[in-house]
Amino acid sequence: MIRCSVVGASGFAGAELVRWLSQHPDVVLRSLHASRSAGERWERLYPEHQHLWQDKIQGFDEETLKGSDVVFLAQPHEASVRSAAQLLGKVGHIIDLSGGLRLKDPQAYEAWYGHPHPEPDLLGSAVYGIPELFGEDLPGAKLVACGGCYATAAQLATAPAVNLPGIHKDQITLSGLSGTSGAGRKADIALSFTMVSGNLKAYRVGHHQHVPEIQNSLESLSGVRPRLTFVPHLIPIERGILLNAVLCHDGRLDQEKVLAFFQEFYANAPFVRVLDPSKSLPEVNAVRGSNFCDIAPVVDEAGQSLVIVAAIDNLGKGAASQAIQVMNLVCGMPETRGLLYEPKLLLASGQV
Repeated sequence: MIRCSVVGASGFAGAELVRWLSQHPDVVLRSLHASRSAGERWERLYPEHQHLWQDKIQGFDEETLKGSDVVFLAQPHEASVRSAAQLLGKVGHIIDLSGGLRLKDPQAYEAWYGHPHPEPDLLGSAVYGIPELFGEDLPGAKLVACGGCYATAAQLATAPAVNLPGIHKDQITLSGLSGTSGAGRKADIALSFTMVSGNLKAYRVGHHQHVPEIQNSLESLSGVRPRLTFVPHLIPIERGILLNAVLCHDGRLDQEKVLAFFQEFYANAPFVRVLDPSKSLPEVNAVRGSNFCDIAPVVDEAGQSLVIVAAIDNLGKGAASQAIQVMNLVCGMPETRGLLYEPKLLLASGQV
């Protein structure tokens, strides 16, 4: 059994990790940790999940964590990086859900995150964790920086597109809509019911921290660093992301061929479902609570562009369940382990 601990267990992503890990057939939960909620009982924070952990949440305790095969860090960026620095080499594997280790350049980190990196020597030491695109780097990795929620949706949507002939891959426009849980479990008047209900607003236009993460990955996949316009929006739902990516083309794209190209690109990706846009388009409800990413490429002849619509659960494929998928590959298991329903053997006819 894989002995796992969750640091930052009191947050939304941390609680999702507890939910997914508790149903994983090869995992035993050793300990839950959080700073502000240290000493509180789990069921007080998440009564709907009280059956998953019936004990107190501990503060960050390096000695307790030393016995873990895998430690998941679901803390804010700076705290997560400091935890990683303390634990590296003392636990089996560290899987970080924060943005603290996704970039390699300390100057880029400071420019996009607004403060100097707390552990600059760690930058560049983490494997980037989007299994469908960089899965070959994950087996055995000691430190993994999971992709961000918007970044995961954007990269899975555009990775096939930047390899299509006729696509102008140097300029990409993204429009993303996210539920309130993407901002974390914190007291913020801007996230209160009164401010969010019935409202829709853009935020961080031109300086969202996922922009360089997306650019870096697409450059490694296509050889071209795109100019990226990203407009994120907050919408009045609890969880989920719907993202639209727009790339221009030279007019030679054919809808059936593009769809077939996307399907072939993700033929071996069990958590990416490529939809035929003539039948349906991705929507948040279809991926809620899951590790799936639904994608539909649409050739817009009038606009001479390719539009890719993608949907993920920001707490699932954008955070916790993707981290479980990463763990599976890091530990040499099938990436679907504990994430997909595995039917029991059917009984022979007449047996009950």
